[in-house]
Amino acid sequence: MDNVGFIGLGNMGLGMANNILEKNMELNVYNRTKSKIDLLNEGKIIKHSSIASIASNCNVLFTCLPDINTSMDVFLGKDGILENSKPESVIVDHSTVDIDTSKLIWEKSLNKSVYFIDAPISGGPEGAKGGSLTIMCGGDSIAFEKIKPILNMMGSSVVHMGGAGTGTTMKLVNQLLTSVNTVASIEALLLADESGIDVKSALSVLKTSFGYSKMVERNVPYFAKKRFENSSAPIRNLEKDLKIILDLSKMLKLELPLTKKSLDIFSETNKLDLVEPDMSAISLYIKELGKNNE
Repeated sequence: MDNVGFIGLGNMGLGMANNILEKNMELNVYNRTKSKIDLLNEGKIIKHSSIASIASNCNVLFTCLPDINTSMDVFLGKDGILENSKPESVIVDHSTVDIDTSKLIWEKSLNKSVYFIDAPISGGPEGAKGGSLTIMCGGDSIAFEKIKPILNMMGSSVVHMGGAGTGTTMKLVNQLLTSVNTVASIEALLLADESGIDVKSALSVLKTSFGYSKMVERNVPYFAKKRFENSSAPIRNLEKDLKIILDLSKMLKLELPLTKKSLDIFSETNKLDLVEPDMSAISLYIKELGKNNE
């Protein structure tokens, strides 16, 4: 049996790790904040005190990390994953990073005879907890097939997109649509609300109409209850991803006007006096724009 490990028990990683633990009955874990390990479900939990320890003891290792710098440090840094992984191991990054980062880790892994899979995720904390994530994978097809049964423990849609970096690229495509559709959905909900239409009634109509999207459904409860703070899907994540997307668009010589405008809206909302604002909090900023135009 593979020795399976997981690094990064944040908003997404905790639910993912719990699904592996529940179905595999055993999991090696490392997390910088040790108390997060106590939130794991019952099962055989093998705790590690360092990245070096978990990497040297696992032949399949998953990570879910907050940003590019952390991924670079965890995978390529001194006492990191690659320095300590055994040949033929499969290492997987579920983080949303840029394509250069994924390809660099992949290139470095070749020198160590280690398989690297970039496997970003979509579905939010609810999907992570419920094991219903979409997982987009790039890298060696044989390594993908080897770990696919474990990926299926965490996701209901697990797709091999192609070579190194293609999983990351697909996630960026998804994040572009998530961001632009969120802006569009919030504008539509504001229009309905300010016109006296109950947004939950509007949702029931939109579900069978052309204007429907996942982001409409996702944002209605937050908008209706004004649940704009302490989000498990904070704006800072989308802001980070949109900057990566626009850097890629420059390299490809593509103009993405809606993406640029969406980044402006999210960035300005993030400046408001809110604690970890939810993506739906852009409604506050957009309403302020209207007041400023009076």
